[in-house]
Amino acid sequence: MVAWHEVDVVDETFLAVSPRVLATVFADRDAWPRLWPDLHLEVLADRGDRGLRWTVSGALVGSMEVWLEPVAGAGTLLHYFLRADPADRDGMPRPADSRRGVRESARRQRAAKRIALTLKRHLERGRPPGEPPPVP
Repeated sequence: MVAWHEVDVVDETFLAVSPRVLATVFADRDAWPRLWPDLHLEVLADRGDRGLRWTVSGALVGSMEVWLEPVAGAGTLLHYFLRADPADRDGMPRPADSRRGVRESARRQRAAKRIALTLKRHLERGRPPGEPPPVP
């Protein structure tokens, strides 16, 4: 059985830092409310330097994942997945009209890219394109 969600976000961004550096950022539970202010996360799988999977509640109900794929000698490909539905007042998934679902997906896609690019700017510390990753 295939599950369809109102919000289905898939994003990839290359960062010239090691998976370990990114894993540390995402493992910081204090950072989660800043990264996803309207979501409550519960760790479903901590894969160390390969990323995290969470169950999501709050404004959305579903799952979220960051998968950190090493790129030999160059850095990490950050894969981001969010599959969820809007929540009703009781925290249960509720169907949304298709236009609202499309708008919410687009909003979450922009937010995912904003997180990735903010991390890229901060962690790469101004590294020019083509230069090796900074030493942690």
